[in-house]
Amino acid sequence: MWFKGFVYNQIWEDPRVDAEALGIGPESQLLTISSGGCNVLNYLIHRPKRIVAVDLNANHMALTRLKLAAIKHLPDYESFYKFFGFGRHEDNLNNYQTYIREHLDEQTRSFWETSDWPGKALGPKRINYFKKGLYDQAKLGQFFRVVHGLAKKMRRDPARLLTAQTKADQEKIFDEYYGTLFENRLVRWMGRQPVAVYSLGIPPSQHAAMLAESGGNGQKLFETYKQRVRRLACGFPLEDNYFTWQAFGRRYDHERRKAIPDYLREENYETIREMVDRVETHVASLGDYLRTAKPGSLNGFVLLDSQDWMPPNVIEDLWSEIARVGAADTTVIFRTAGELSPIEEALAPETKAQFHYDVLRSRELHEKDRSAIYGMFHIYEKIGEPAQ
Repeated sequence: MWFKGFVYNQIWEDPRVDAEALGIGPESQLLTISSGGCNVLNYLIHRPKRIVAVDLNANHMALTRLKLAAIKHLPDYESFYKFFGFGRHEDNLNNYQTYIREHLDEQTRSFWETSDWPGKALGPKRINYFKKGLYDQAKLGQFFRVVHGLAKKMRRDPARLLTAQTKADQEKIFDEYYGTLFENRLVRWMGRQPVAVYSLGIPPSQHAAMLAESGGNGQKLFETYKQRVRRLACGFPLEDNYFTWQAFGRRYDHERRKAIPDYLREENYETIREMVDRVETHVASLGDYLRTAKPGSLNGFVLLDSQDWMPPNVIEDLWSEIARVGAADTTVIFRTAGELSPIEEALAPETKAQFHYDVLRSRELHEKDRSAIYGMFHIYEKIGEPAQ
């Protein structure tokens, strides 16, 4: 039930790494889990031939479809940035009524015009997120609010990191200002609780995998969390990492608009607007969609972290469909909470023989991933022609 609600207000996979791994271009025909829809728009910058976005979570699809309608129908770049850059602005509700509402399908419009309250008829409409602040909403936004509140009570405002001028400053501020937080008993206890990481969008299966790789040692797992948070804080220049801004500031870099997703950059606005009709959306699972797809009709698969959520038999069924539907030049990418790829153990020998796991390139691109929260990035390439 925890993961059936509105979990992600933005996606936490680095689209720059995805685009490099997939070689996105005019011949790309991609299948991706939509999540918050950020990466669907980011991929359009590379002018792919087609993107199929699927998600079992209708909440996330409602956000994706809102973004697609907004970039197509809002009058200009600034009105789009007010919606999804700031995530809050006094103009947003009027712009929704004037430019977006009539272009939404009934299911998406109903989502935004009903409430989170029981019964959905009473209470503030979800479209008010864009007045109160999109990035404070969803399980992820609520988690960041709690963590920031706790840190401030301990006189450790996370936003201080954003005053750093260099990577060396980032490292100094993190180690001197936040380091003691990780020694606090309450923080260490909270960090070991599964429910705390569920709020980050990490499901029980991912938590279990990380705990298993830590030898069942909760303290060791907590140290893994600390290392990843430090990498998020210090691993990349602040001006180039909007994930750091969201985690430590709960916003993007509005002043300079450097640390923002590429789909929010003004220079990409017209390209995405031109390409937006190349996206189709489905509230469905990956497997459900693939069973309806033609052999050879797709050549890029973005599975996000879904492989961590699936038992081996479901992974085998999914990859059998990918082998059938994928063209000869197919590339599959995904991320895992731990370092190991579950594909290696889950696939039957005949299915596994149809894919090559590029371990070296996976590790190389993992090091470039600015979100920094995953244990590994994985790239598989299909071998041979699509099955008939």
